[in-house]
Amino acid sequence: MDLVDRLARTRVGTTHNQYARSPLRRDRLRAYLEAHASAEIVLVGEAAGYRGARISGIPFTSERQLTGAGPAEATATIMHRVLDKLCIENEVLLWNVVPTHPGTRASNRRPTSAEVCASRPFLDELTCGRQVVAPYVRHPSHGGARPFAEGLRRMLAR
Repeated sequence: MDLVDRLARTRVGTTHNQYARSPLRRDRLRAYLEAHASAEIVLVGEAAGYRGARISGIPFTSERQLTGAGPAEATATIMHRVLDKLCIENEVLLWNVVPTHPGTRASNRRPTSAEVCASRPFLDELTCGRQVVAPYVRHPSHGGARPFAEGLRRMLAR
């Protein structure tokens, strides 16, 4: 059983597991992980967002980025823009400490310590042998897009 199937079968506290009942999201995540299998850097965020991975199935990616329809997600848009400008988008694997979504259909919340612990095996598996970057930068929402992008550029610049 691969990581995606294990993730789909895992209960992570009270988070919403977007992979449990969605073959589309599982297929998208599996394709994304395969496409980034040789990435030497893993950029790690806190948790799946309600407008991002909860809907798209791919960390830091909104449905609109994949299909041109559906909700956009500011963090995802900015993240991909910065990685593209640095010419490293294909060299970085994006992941979340908690890959499932803590919150509701219309909001996010911080994951609990127990949810972080339950998610740790997935993080460990994906980061093994890779450089891990867990940026502490200004969140892009509520006017923080520019400081977020600048902080991310500083952390990822080679």
